[in-house]
Amino acid sequence: MTRSPRPRRPLIVPSVLPADFARLGEEVRELCDAGVDRIQWDVMDGAFVPNLTFGPDVIAAARPHSEVPFEAHLMVINPDELLPRYVEAGCELIIVHAETCTHLHRTLGRIRDLGARSGVALNPHTPADVVENVLSETDLVLAMTVNPGFGGQAYIPAVERKVARLRRLIDDSGLPVELEVDGGITTETISGAAASGADVFISGSWLYAHPDGKPAAVRQLRAAAAGRCQGEAA
Repeated sequence: MTRSPRPRRPLIVPSVLPADFARLGEEVRELCDAGVDRIQWDVMDGAFVPNLTFGPDVIAAARPHSEVPFEAHLMVINPDELLPRYVEAGCELIIVHAETCTHLHRTLGRIRDLGARSGVALNPHTPADVVENVLSETDLVLAMTVNPGFGGQAYIPAVERKVARLRRLIDDSGLPVELEVDGGITTETISGAAASGADVFISGSWLYAHPDGKPAAVRQLRAAAAGRCQGEAA
């Protein structure tokens, strides 16, 4: 069985949810200068999750300030209606929730038809097997390690068992699918997620609050994840 290639190094992707919304362009530039691999936009509709955040026009305004790809994490009830707008806004990766997609295979295919990479997110309670039959239409699987809707929540260690299950499903498929985790990621929690098989890591509140600044936070997260991955490989 051919194994799916994993990134040569852990990918660090900050969420801009803790950013100063009055200076989003500058915030995006600072994240790029800090050495991040992508930037995530947590799009919340106030219905699927109890919060309201970024529309496509805001993201489009920030796009010229970034040299790295954007990913939109659509925590919304009707993602299919919004897909074109977020692709047009400059998001190279669109992530939808399995819990909100009646026809998940069709939705993921449509994202690709629009010219973006497709991703599917799973809430902490959603089983890994939900994505088994759509991996061929998926470029990324996101395992939420908190319940979505707010930043600054505590990491749920029990999700690591699901991350390990997702890793096995992806490896057995032989497809180049990234495995991302999001929620409560710090230098202390990232090692467990990495050891379970994740290779892309979202960090928001911890990264922004780092006393030595964003570049130091990115370096430390990458080193903590890489150290654990290398240890497991050995």
